[in-house]
Amino acid sequence: MFSLKMLPLLLLLHVQLSKAFLVHSEFLEEKTTKIVQNYLEKFYQLPRYKYQSERKNSTSVIVEKLKEMQQFFGLNITGKPNEETLEIMRKPRCGVPDTGNFMITPGNPKWKQTNLTYRIINYTPDLSEAEVETALEKAFKLWSRVSPLNFTKTSQEEADIKIAFLQGDHGDNSPFDGPNGILAHAFQPGPGIGGDVHFDAEETWTKTSRNYNLFLVAAHEFGHSLGLAHSSDPGALMYPNYAFSEPSTYSLPQDDINGIQAIYGPSSNPVQPTGPTTPTACDPRLTFDAITTLRGEILFFKDKYFWRKHPHLRRVELNFISLFWPSLVNGIQAAYEDFDKDLIFVFKGNQYWALSGYDIQQGYPKNIANYGFPSSVQAIDAAVSYRGKTYFFVNNQFWRYDDQSQSMEPGYPKSIASSFQGIESRVDAVFQKNSFFLFFSGPRYYAFDLSARRITRVERSNRWLNCRSR
Repeated sequence: MFSLKMLPLLLLLHVQLSKAFLVHSEFLEEKTTKIVQNYLEKFYQLPRYKYQSERKNSTSVIVEKLKEMQQFFGLNITGKPNEETLEIMRKPRCGVPDTGNFMITPGNPKWKQTNLTYRIINYTPDLSEAEVETALEKAFKLWSRVSPLNFTKTSQEEADIKIAFLQGDHGDNSPFDGPNGILAHAFQPGPGIGGDVHFDAEETWTKTSRNYNLFLVAAHEFGHSLGLAHSSDPGALMYPNYAFSEPSTYSLPQDDINGIQAIYGPSSNPVQPTGPTTPTACDPRLTFDAITTLRGEILFFKDKYFWRKHPHLRRVELNFISLFWPSLVNGIQAAYEDFDKDLIFVFKGNQYWALSGYDIQQGYPKNIANYGFPSSVQAIDAAVSYRGKTYFFVNNQFWRYDDQSQSMEPGYPKSIASSFQGIESRVDAVFQKNSFFLFFSGPRYYAFDLSARRITRVERSNRWLNCRSR
C-alpha cells in the first residue's frame, strides 16, 4: 500500500528519470544537428562556422540549405530535418557535392581531346588486379558506347585520369570518412588532379551485390571525370546515392546519355544507343507491372523500380528493387501478400519467390506448376489473396487457389468478365483493400466492390501515387 514516506523517494525518482530523458533527448538532438550540419557542409556549401555564436545565427542559412537538399532529392520541402531527410543523409554516396564548385576548374569543363588515357595507381586487396581492371574497363565502356570518347589504359606517369584507392585525409581537401559513408570522389576535367578518381580504401569493394560494387561506383565517378554533375533523377547513374544494379545487364540510363552527349556530342555509331528512363509517378500514361500490400504498405512495381506507399503518410518513395532485394529479378509481373504466413509472393515468367519483409526465403525461385497450373500457363498477369483464397489472373481468365488445401479449386479457370463484371480488359495488377479488389488495367484502376459485385469507381492509376487525375 502507498505511504506518505514513499513520496520523497518517488519525487526523487521522477526528477532523475526526467533528467535522464532530457539528457537523452538533448543528445539525440545534438547528434541530429551534427549529421545535418556535416552533410550540408560537404554537399550543399553550408559555411563552416568556427564559433558557437556564429552557429546560432546560422539557423536561417541551415533551413535554406535543407530546403535546397530536399528539393534536389524530391522530398517534401520543409526546411526541417525530418525522418525522410535524415534517411537520405545516412545513405552511402559519392563525395562530390550536389551543388557548387567542388572541382578545380570553373565553368563547364570538358576534355579537348576524345582519346583519353587512364592509369591505375594502386589496387584494392578486396579483388584481384585482373578483377579491378575488368571492372574499370567495363565502366569506361558505358561512356564510350554513347559518346565519341575512347579510353586507353596506360602505365605512363602522366595520364588524363589517375585512379587510386586511398583512405582518410589523403591530401586533396576531401578526406574519406571510413566504411559506409563517402565511397569515392572524382575531379572534373583539367590539368593536374583534374579527372582523377579516388576510392575509399576502407570500403569493401566487390563484383557482386555485397557491400559496394566497384564497376557501378567507378562508372559514376568516371561521369564526374568527364564533366558531369550529379543528377536528381533517382534512376540515373549520376544520382549521388549508391544503389546496386546487376552489372551483367546494366545499360546506361537515358538521363546520363543525354548528359554526356550534351558535352561531347553523339556517338559515332550508325544507330544511336538509347537507355532506360526512370518512370514518373505523375505521368498520365503510367502503368504498373504488379502491386501488393506488405504489412500495411502498398508496393507498386514498375521495371526495375517500385514505389512504396506508407499507410499513414502522404509520402511515396521510388526505390530500386535491387536496393531491398539485391538478388531478385527486375520486371516483376505479379505479386500478392499472404497475411497468414506474413510473406509476399512475387512472380516473373514461370517462376516465383517468397519474401519475408525484405528477405528472400531460401529454396526459391520455384516453378508456378507447384500451384497446379497447366503447362500452357507460362506467366501470371496479376494475383491477390482474400479470405484464404488466392486469385490468379491470366489473359481473360482467372484461377482460384485454396490456401488451406494448397490446391486449385475445381471449375477453374473462369472468365474474368463473368465473375468481375465490368473488367473487360486484361488485368495488369490487383490488390485488396477493405472489401474491394482494386484492378489496374493500362493507366486506369477499377474499384470492384466484393459485396455489391460491381465496379463503384474508375480513376487514373497514378492517383495512388498522390497525383491528381488529368
